[in-house]
Amino acid sequence: MANEQAKKTDSPAQARPGDPCTMVIFGAAGDLTKRKLIPALYNLLHSKLLPDKFAIVGVSMQEYGDQDFRDLLSGEVKQYAGDRIDTKLWNSFVSKIYYHRGNFTDPGLYSSLKDSLAKVQKEQDTSGNCLFYLAVAPQFFGEIVRQLGAAGLAAEGAAGWRRVIIEKPFGRDLDSAQALNKEIKSVLREDQIYRIDHYLGKETVQNMMVFRFGNGIFEPIWNRRYIDSVQITAAETVGVEERGGYYDTAGALRDMVPNHMMQLIAMTGMEPPTSFDSEAVRDEKAKLLNAIQILTPENVLTMAVRGQYGAGTVEDKPAAAYRKEDQVAPESHTETFAALELHIDNWRWAGVPFYIRTGKRLAERVTEIAINFKRAPMLLFRETGVEEMSANVLVMHIQPDEGISLRFSAKIPGPTVKLGSVDMNFKYSQYFGTAPSTGYETLLLDCMIGDPTLFQRDDMVEAGWRIVTPVLDVWSALPPRDFPNYPAGSWGPKEADHLLEREGRHWRVIG
Repeated sequence: MANEQAKKTDSPAQARPGDPCTMVIFGAAGDLTKRKLIPALYNLLHSKLLPDKFAIVGVSMQEYGDQDFRDLLSGEVKQYAGDRIDTKLWNSFVSKIYYHRGNFTDPGLYSSLKDSLAKVQKEQDTSGNCLFYLAVAPQFFGEIVRQLGAAGLAAEGAAGWRRVIIEKPFGRDLDSAQALNKEIKSVLREDQIYRIDHYLGKETVQNMMVFRFGNGIFEPIWNRRYIDSVQITAAETVGVEERGGYYDTAGALRDMVPNHMMQLIAMTGMEPPTSFDSEAVRDEKAKLLNAIQILTPENVLTMAVRGQYGAGTVEDKPAAAYRKEDQVAPESHTETFAALELHIDNWRWAGVPFYIRTGKRLAERVTEIAINFKRAPMLLFRETGVEEMSANVLVMHIQPDEGISLRFSAKIPGPTVKLGSVDMNFKYSQYFGTAPSTGYETLLLDCMIGDPTLFQRDDMVEAGWRIVTPVLDVWSALPPRDFPNYPAGSWGPKEADHLLEREGRHWRVIG
């Protein structure tokens, strides 16, 4: 029935396939390529959204030939894409994959790559368009872009368009982000740069604007008059896995807050754009981020909480302490949990706290945005047995189960007035069915058609770091004394609870 109802809804404009192009993946032998990029591209092909005239050139240090690389990906895709692989379709896809070996800092790599791209363009008729994906360590971002410029590979014109996708983290603080922006923009125009955040590929995140601005019942109450607070949670049950070397130099705050969490805040709090034009949408996001109050050093001490997990139990299995993880210093002061209370200086949100938390080895794997509405007055119910009114809560579930739920009060059947909480749940998978997705499909397609709506602009990146950098500075100057301060499998340090309890609030109970 749900699927029948879905078919009756207004049909959106049919998505068009991407432009003919060659996608060059720097760091092609890494995890991101096999886990996300190749499955996402195959899913686009399966959905008839990948251009017919398309090719991939993988660039890395490993010794592979074209066929070796194709065989490697053919073996790995079964692990990450599973039963949905159509052998005939995969074979047509993998035949368009090439490999080019080289050192990212060697100018010779780029001159030989230029020759290889000319050959691939001739064989696959890709119209000279090139999409460069930097799936590499952050220290190579500026270097690769500079080398592309020096080799003439970034220049546009009759040869076709050139676009560059850059993974996070984009800088380590405000100064480094500004320096990286300056370096990259000395070679590329802003409209050639696609700073990717895979959270924005999630259906629920993309649905935020439709939910808010396409429904007459929600936007009128989406403000300080009706909303008490907003909670955004991005929790993981896993530890640092094989990323200990990187994570111990970054931490939860750098890894998640200036990018993922700030984008979720922006989508939640932005003003209605004048249209869905990419710049109109990104202008409103940037305005929202720039309206967030910057924490003073004194405020950091009371409005920011950090934690590090110790040994514990996750999903009924023992979990080692962070300091016991591979490539992590035995006395590490790196935080694996961060929580902040943020305030937005504008008319819509004045006085409404935005609480955000993110961490590793927490009790549940979940990303959600919870809108907590103000409680109804008790006046009408004072002569009944109702002791307390529950507040309405609207939750945007981003992962693992994408959907939206609304909690409200209803009378429990019986002769007396007693209230119970009721949840109305909408799940994408139940209503619209499921489609294979890695979260990268929409983002890669948008790059191929030149739509930057879901990508961060330079001013948005810098605004995120402007908010986070004062916290980093205080935490760097005052090393924690109590790490580890929460057991693996919990919801973080008790100080995160105190962040809300002092104002009479609590974190939403999840699970």
